[in-house]
Amino acid sequence: MNKALATLLLAAVAVPAWAQMSPVGLWRSMDDKTGEAKSEIRISEQDGILEGRIEKLLRKDADPAAKCVECKDALKDQPMVGLPIITGAKKAEGKDVWEGGKILDPENGKQYTLRLTPIEGGQKLEVRGSIGPFGRTQTWQRVQ
Repeated sequence: MNKALATLLLAAVAVPAWAQMSPVGLWRSMDDKTGEAKSEIRISEQDGILEGRIEKLLRKDADPAAKCVECKDALKDQPMVGLPIITGAKKAEGKDVWEGGKILDPENGKQYTLRLTPIEGGQKLEVRGSIGPFGRTQTWQRVQ
């Protein structure tokens, strides 16, 4: 096998693996109390900055026309579907961690400092929201 072909094959295998270790993609969030699927969030990247929007509400009793009544400012009374809940996160230098952004909890309207860490080969995402030393971590599932 010539060197160029070997390099091309190696790149073809490495790119999907690297892409999976990124938060970019579609994720399913779970309810902390019941363990049931809550929503699907689409995380995208533009110029190295992540944004995540609610793409679908999954709870059995979810109203597809629900609005963010607890949100503040420009997000107040905006539809839940399409609502930006992740803003401003950037990749940390030399680590598979994205931080420096904010995450919105649409159930209480509060914004938290955000850290995203892909785990298990990028099939799960640890989503940490915190205020100072206090916070909580959820694990989201990648939607294939």
